[in-house]
Amino acid sequence: MNLSNKKILAAKTLGVGTGRIELNINRLDEIKEAITRQDIKDLVKSGAIKIKETKGRRKNVKRKQRRRIGKIKLKVKARKRSYIIITRKLRTYIKGLKTQEKITNEKYAELRKQIRNRSFKSKRHLKENLQ
Repeated sequence: MNLSNKKILAAKTLGVGTGRIELNINRLDEIKEAITRQDIKDLVKSGAIKIKETKGRRKNVKRKQRRRIGKIKLKVKARKRSYIIITRKLRTYIKGLKTQEKITNEKYAELRKQIRNRSFKSKRHLKENLQ
């Protein structure tokens, strides 16, 4: 006995997926005779058709992933401002090294590119890289 159409009708009537509809094996004859949506609703009330509970832990995960201190990102303007400050500091530092002739012009150009690409977090990081 194929009751897939009854299952689809029940799913549409109750607003759930077909996977969540459970038919009572002992009352298949009653379910077979159901034609209208009202018949399906009556069968749900009497217990011939049941809706399975949803599985999963999605709500738990959602609660854990909510926006907290670590998740909040800085505004674009604040990030740009910090980039400008660190870039200016590092560029003046390597310019000083170039005037003191501690680094070559090629090394200076390479360091400027690395600074532009945010390769260095701080002046200390740049100094460690030079050694």
